[in-house]
Amino acid sequence: MTSADAERLDQITARVSEASRAAARRRRITLAGCALALVAAMLLAVLYGSEHASLSAALQGAPLDRVILFELRLPRALLAALAGAGLAAVGCAFQALLENPLAEPFVLGVSGGAAVGASVAIAIGLGTATVAGAALVPVAALAGGLGATWLVYAVARRSGQSSGTSILLAGVMVNSVASALVTFLKVLVSPSRAQQLLRWLVGYVDLPSTAGLIAGAVYVGAGCAVLVADAGRLNLLALGADEAATLGVDVRRLSRRIFLASSVVVGAIVSLTGLIGFVGLVVPHALRRLMGSDHRGPPASLLAAPPRDGLRPGARLRSACWAPRSRSAR
Repeated sequence: MTSADAERLDQITARVSEASRAAARRRRITLAGCALALVAAMLLAVLYGSEHASLSAALQGAPLDRVILFELRLPRALLAALAGAGLAAVGCAFQALLENPLAEPFVLGVSGGAAVGASVAIAIGLGTATVAGAALVPVAALAGGLGATWLVYAVARRSGQSSGTSILLAGVMVNSVASALVTFLKVLVSPSRAQQLLRWLVGYVDLPSTAGLIAGAVYVGAGCAVLVADAGRLNLLALGADEAATLGVDVRRLSRRIFLASSVVVGAIVSLTGLIGFVGLVVPHALRRLMGSDHRGPPASLLAAPPRDGLRPGARLRSACWAPRSRSAR
């Protein structure tokens, strides 16, 4: 390598390092703004409603204000934040995995399968029979989401390939079948049960039980942790499945992990809120405009270990250009 080539490489790496630092600053500012917006929205949801309640009175022990703010409004606000975060994370993962900007849990049939499981449980009376029976409705929704995920993957595999297009088409088919099954169940049950099913299907953010909210947070947190851990591999998939496989990504195992984790997240959310669409489609695109298309966002950076070579981005680029690639991306 001549001195001119070395100087040119130094200039390139310096520009890359500066661009990387600027992008990191923009991501931090955007993250701080989003966090402030979330806190403000939750405060507004807790403090304002159809019934007046005073925060100062609630903190001083006023029974009515305390019940309204901390036992009615706060759990609903937490549930809304949990559902939005989980659906957005799953939508982002699906769009990256399938390389399709229209992919989301509602389109891929995961939400529909969870709705079928919950609808069957409601139709046979589990939701109103006993406390234990009502607790089985979320379990049925989770099982339905897992079953729909397995069915989508199986149908796509039967076509001879498991590409993003075949999985998306299989999801649309499973979602249509799930919608037809739910409609058929509404015809069979009594009017009161049909009304309960309709309320479930339109989606709602109702007052959750403490145990249900904690269980949902555990499921959503576990599933999102898997998605965050695979964020770097999802970045490699943007190069294409063949190129990602060349770089060491086991695309088939990655697809299975993403679908399993996403079905756990969506099943838990649907069991608490019913069917909520559109969030998993729009929020990922909005955040990509604000923070870029790198899936290793700030939450992933907090969980990831520092680079083993301890180099800056520009130095890592230089090493990647002149050193053999020996690391696996699995």
